[in-house]
Amino acid sequence: MEMKGTPSQLGYHMPAEWEPHFQCWMGWPERPDNWRDDAVHGQHVFAKVATAISKFEFVTVCASAAQFVVTKREPSSDSPEQKIAGIDWNFNSWGGVDDGCYKDWSLDLYVARKILGIERFPRFSHTMILEGGSIHVDGEGDDDTNGHIDNMCCFAKPGVVLLSWTDDETDPQYERSMEAFSILSNATDASGRKLQIIKLHVPGPLFMTDEEAAGVAQDGEAKPRLPGTRLAASYVNFYIANGGIITPQFGDKKWDDEAVRVLSQAFPDYEVVRIEGAREIVLGGGNIHCITQQQPAT
Repeated sequence: MEMKGTPSQLGYHMPAEWEPHFQCWMGWPERPDNWRDDAVHGQHVFAKVATAISKFEFVTVCASAAQFVVTKREPSSDSPEQKIAGIDWNFNSWGGVDDGCYKDWSLDLYVARKILGIERFPRFSHTMILEGGSIHVDGEGDDDTNGHIDNMCCFAKPGVVLLSWTDDETDPQYERSMEAFSILSNATDASGRKLQIIKLHVPGPLFMTDEEAAGVAQDGEAKPRLPGTRLAASYVNFYIANGGIITPQFGDKKWDDEAVRVLSQAFPDYEVVRIEGAREIVLGGGNIHCITQQQPAT
């Protein structure tokens, strides 16, 4: 059902990720020009992520007919009456014709409409170009936007932000982290609170190998995956489930363990679950938070 007006005018708001979920949505990796070796490695790790999240909440996986995957979940008989709606944003493959990950995203534009139709939720249309990883909210009116924010920083709770960090002044990430730290240190949230900043060190740095690049179909339809490319690996790219923190692990034991320690302190009432082999996800771009989307409970 197409809704008129804006969500806020009709009493809707976007809850924070730590508020209760009904379920989690995921998409199944398939494109051979984005996922190496026909996506078999990526699919293996996606399955691990879905399994981990399913210990805390229902998971629904969207797949093409050629890759149909059934994820069991209990149906919601009262979905139409829930005070939930979805926004059908525009999408341009993370950058458009010149900078996007691939050239044809025409089918992607139907995903939100399809999901909202299946769930029988009201739908708001919006021309703004957006994807899930571009926005984090604290559920109280504050938000972080612009770019792939879920690789850089996120809210742990109102007034508390986790920030990707490195102490290596020779790393290009250092300047970005310092700038972000300065901005956040001088910012207040919608309630006027100064932000507490928790530093979460990045792994590596990590780079795409010759073997990994060779496994991607370089057919000109998608952004080239070149050997030696710096991987956008970040422990901030985790998912908050109902009682669980699903966090990527990159095989860098020092920083893998440190990330678990920091996240355990930031979320003392949650179980921190490690997903080994998350490098396969970052090879395709992004990580666990990028491939998941919570559906709020009511």
